[in-house]
Amino acid sequence: MPKRVLTGTVVSDKGDKTVVVSVERRVKHPLYGKIIKRSKKYHAHDEGNAFKAGEQVRIEECKPISKLKTWTVLDRIGVAKTAAIEISEPTALSPEAEAPTAVEETKAEKPAKAAKAAKKAKAEDAVEADA
Repeated sequence: MPKRVLTGTVVSDKGDKTVVVSVERRVKHPLYGKIIKRSKKYHAHDEGNAFKAGEQVRIEECKPISKLKTWTVLDRIGVAKTAAIEISEPTALSPEAEAPTAVEETKAEKPAKAAKAAKKAKAEDAVEADA
């Protein structure tokens, strides 16, 4: 009987010689007919700790290696997507720049309070005019 081969994304590489691979499949909902995603995680054997989180890999079914591991990693299909982060302004991360001051907050709240007060006064005038 042939061994199953699945394609998935490495979600964890924290274990020694083990990676957790999330395999996603698309199925049709039995009642509504909409195509939905179903995923399952497999523990796979990675002998050289060569695979990192975020990489696309192929895994193959094998004899049980441990309680959870019955798959081995065959090869890498795609590399991990890493974004290069550049800090252009070091002052942007300073504690002073993080939170607005109390004066700035009260300036932002004043127009909202004024609008509420005007609405309330208008409602009171309408009540008095009806009486």
